[in-house]
Amino acid sequence: MSIAARAKGLTKIYGSGSALVTALDRVDFEIVKGEFTAIMGPSGSGKSTLMHLMAALDTPTDGEVWIADTAVSSLADTPLTVLRRDRIGFIFQAFNLVPTLSARENIVLPLAIAGHKIDEAWFNQVVDVLGLGDRLTHKPSELSGGQQQRVACARALMNRPDIVFGDEPTGNLDSTSAAEVLGFLRRSVDEFGQTVVMVTHDAHAASYADRAVFLSDGRIVDELRGASQEELLQAMARIYPRHDKAHDEPFRAPASEADEASATSEGAPEVSAKAQEPADQAEPTAFEPQADRSAVYRDGGHAPSHRGEPDDEEEPTVERSVARRAALD
Repeated sequence: MSIAARAKGLTKIYGSGSALVTALDRVDFEIVKGEFTAIMGPSGSGKSTLMHLMAALDTPTDGEVWIADTAVSSLADTPLTVLRRDRIGFIFQAFNLVPTLSARENIVLPLAIAGHKIDEAWFNQVVDVLGLGDRLTHKPSELSGGQQQRVACARALMNRPDIVFGDEPTGNLDSTSAAEVLGFLRRSVDEFGQTVVMVTHDAHAASYADRAVFLSDGRIVDELRGASQEELLQAMARIYPRHDKAHDEPFRAPASEADEASATSEGAPEVSAKAQEPADQAEPTAFEPQADRSAVYRDGGHAPSHRGEPDDEEEPTVERSVARRAALD
């Protein structure tokens, strides 16, 4: 078993005095090369903090992160920028496409910035798998949300990174588009040998992963391998008994005891628009998990067995992390 990245004693503390928050508490964590890992937990559990630290978007208060054999803390600004640019891919919930560029230009943008030559064979392979061949000249405003996220997926894979991190990559998508993106991530692992790490609240999304890691109060409290959606929901009910688990919708932890009391007195917590949709609104797509785990892909081949809201803890948002990364770059 080869390790793509690992962390030892990872701790992240924000604030001081009475405002001190321990977002991560001495976490040991390994990312296995060629696997799809889902990091799960309710808001405030530390999952986004863990991903930001593993992706070298933030620095820990204590502990160390290694990407393969490279200790991240040992790197000066320029080598760290090169590591993030060449060895890490990132898929954002908000897509983060450049609105003035075409889909093709967005996909190859990391290579253009780095001055690297485009591998046209790899480009065509990724574009074909994602079904974007007839959309390459379109601007983001001319694409659906699902198409924009597929462009973002292609961009993340273009430099063949060691690891692709996804920050709630299906959080802004409808169920059909979400299934397509998740199916591609699954396929990138099975067919390209890509290592994928995804933060999610969603048991349905996590069921695509080989491994689900559960965080609570800044610590890893459990782990499942090859779990179905139902098994993940059962684990969530056991680990997070106080959180709303309406089907596989994101958890909603009360911000305070007063909020919890208010929610109780006013009835059931508000359900998102997605949760209010009829269960049979959309037929399963080619990328969606099936009961027999043998979904059919767009090209007629069969899918191998496959095993989405940001934390509200006091931690850097993705936008702030990206801004910091852009400043360093």
